[in-house]
Amino acid sequence: MLCAVELGLLHAAPVYYGLGAAHGDGSAVVLIPGFLCPDHYLFFLHKWLGRIGYRPLFSGINLNAECPNILIQRRLNQTIDRALTKTGRRIHLIGHSLGGIIARSIAAQRPQDVASVITLGAPFRGTVAHSAILLAAEAVRLRILKKHGPAVLPDCYTGHCTCDFVDSLRRSMPPSVFETAVYTTDDGVVDWRYCRTENSETDFPVSGTHIGLAFNSSVYSIIADRLAQTHCAQNKLRPRRARVASRVKCATT
Repeated sequence: MLCAVELGLLHAAPVYYGLGAAHGDGSAVVLIPGFLCPDHYLFFLHKWLGRIGYRPLFSGINLNAECPNILIQRRLNQTIDRALTKTGRRIHLIGHSLGGIIARSIAAQRPQDVASVITLGAPFRGTVAHSAILLAAEAVRLRILKKHGPAVLPDCYTGHCTCDFVDSLRRSMPPSVFETAVYTTDDGVVDWRYCRTENSETDFPVSGTHIGLAFNSSVYSIIADRLAQTHCAQNKLRPRRARVASRVKCATT
């Protein structure tokens, strides 16, 4: 119920209409949904990103209730390749909850293709969640094992799995990838302490609910600023003649 209030407040916030938000450079932004969710609840975030100058893409996941390794191989890699073809430049990933964990795994596997990762309430440092979520996750795990059999590892959908998805999460984020972790201490679904990088420059606390992070105006402001900062950081690394023009205003010092 509270996330519905957050959605209403979002539509009353100037940032949702692009007012006061840093504008984009036309880069692609792939949105990855949370556990047991489809792409389409991220519609408002998708629409807003287009409004401020980015090319948003849904992940292509019908329902996030599958082996993450399979989702990356069969869905997300295709979406990312399509985004790269459309824009000719590295893409951004924004993931909510489990989607954020998947985003970080992709960035570790494909750092040459990913410019930044923004996680929203994603417990990437350990799966500590409400008991109801853990029970649902176990049910999904059993369904995956039954559906795929020997095509997946016995420890699939646990932290003990040795697949590429889990292995990449154990690595440090590549220095070329600009990372941001947004979390709320009022989460109630996952333990917010596991949603941080423990770096004050990349961790951003907000007020709100876990589900409402996808509709939170403060989160939208952070996303706009961090995407713009990624553009500026990358442009500084390019030769002057190769710099990408955009409406983003970068500091000259």
